[in-house]
Amino acid sequence: MSYLKTDKHPIMKIEQVTTSRIDQVDFENISFGDLFTDHMFVCDYENGAWKEPTIVPYQPMSISPSARVFHYGQAVFEGMKAYKDDYDKVWLFRPDENFKRINKSSKRLAIPEFPEEYFFEGLAKLLQMDTDWIQKGMGNSLYIRPFVFATQASVQASHSAEYRFMIICAPAQSYYSEADVRVKIADHYSRAANGGVGSAKAAGNYAAQFYPSNLAKEEGFQQIIWTDAAEHKFLEEAGTMNIFFRIGNQLITAPTNDRILDGVTRKSLIALAEKSGIDIQVRPFSVDELLESANSGTLLEIFGSGTAVVVNPIKGFGYKDYRYDVPDIEDSFALKLKEQLIAIQYNLAEDPFQWRFPV
Repeated sequence: MSYLKTDKHPIMKIEQVTTSRIDQVDFENISFGDLFTDHMFVCDYENGAWKEPTIVPYQPMSISPSARVFHYGQAVFEGMKAYKDDYDKVWLFRPDENFKRINKSSKRLAIPEFPEEYFFEGLAKLLQMDTDWIQKGMGNSLYIRPFVFATQASVQASHSAEYRFMIICAPAQSYYSEADVRVKIADHYSRAANGGVGSAKAAGNYAAQFYPSNLAKEEGFQQIIWTDAAEHKFLEEAGTMNIFFRIGNQLITAPTNDRILDGVTRKSLIALAEKSGIDIQVRPFSVDELLESANSGTLLEIFGSGTAVVVNPIKGFGYKDYRYDVPDIEDSFALKLKEQLIAIQYNLAEDPFQWRFPV
């Protein structure tokens, strides 16, 4: 066990693996989210304060069966990526946004906010230790999962007094392997409602959508586009993506609210679209408008955005008993914006927005 001392916090315990597992990995055949790097970051909250952070070998952990996370669902998480350029330099993409969002999510679930210096210094050290797991090449990245959950042993229905903040990492390639991603528009189930936790990256939000998503998959769809909970009239977001619609030469995406996650990739694409001179509108977009544009031929593209998926074209959608195809076009906004985005992420282009963060 060694110790990392910095100017901002006193000590971080570091325990390295004796033998790395990396030689056992076939990086050409990776299933997203199933394989993890050698180390993980851990920090506990007890007696009203975050304690000494540690980086230890990735391993199972012991937790009480009465830990409040199991009974009352106090858990939030983030999704980030690290990229390695052609010169072996490692970059993060807008990590400040992920840090702010996990603390915003934590606040909504009555979880204490995590210190900024612990987060960034711990993450940087973790990536430096596991840098060989970050593969070069377009499409390769290291998916980073910060998360925090309640650990206090009690089944009393109240917020926890103890928590654990962790960061684990997984080498990643493309999220969706299907050539065609098709979505179903929700007309019964809801992901979130006004005043709820839809805008937080809370674990329970994802659990709640698994059942209707499974029903959609039985019908041949990969995802659901969620609509507003009150009337199911307005299109909001998909299970793992924010959603964009191209009607003619106008690009439309829903505004964020209590029900919609404020996606980092989403806001980046909006900025890139504005810089590119694309007519981008952030406004409510109704199911009726979508159906009208599909029937009239003005619907040219639908695509999703997110850290895991980056930018993913939608090839078709279903609503009630009807199915619609989205045309293949040459002048694709999705392709144009994706190319601009990944060029910044992989240090292949200038970064006018100062989104890249060196590790």
